[in-house]
Amino acid sequence: MFSIYCPHCCEYREEEEFHAIGEAHIARPVDPDALTDAEWASYLYIRKNPRGLHHEQWVHAIGCRKFFNITRDTVSYEIKETYKIGEAPAFVA
Repeated sequence: MFSIYCPHCCEYREEEEFHAIGEAHIARPVDPDALTDAEWASYLYIRKNPRGLHHEQWVHAIGCRKFFNITRDTVSYEIKETYKIGEAPAFVA
C-alpha cells in the first residue's frame, strides 16, 4: 500500500481512498453531433497505454470527492506528481 497526495486536501491519504478514472488531458470534441460513429468511438474508447510516464485522471472518492491528475510511471508505479485539473504537468510524458 502507498499514499497519494491529494492536491485539494493538501495531504497524503491511503491508496484505497482513490480511484483511477483513465487518461488525462483528453479534449472533448467541439461539435460532438458532427462526429462520425468511428470518430465518436475513438474519442470515447481509444486510449494510450504507454510504458513509462503517463498522465492519468483520478478521483479522491472517499475524501473530498474531487478530480485531479497524476503523472505516474507505469513500469515502476511511482507517482511523479499530482496536480489539479486545468493545471499543466511538470513532467512531460
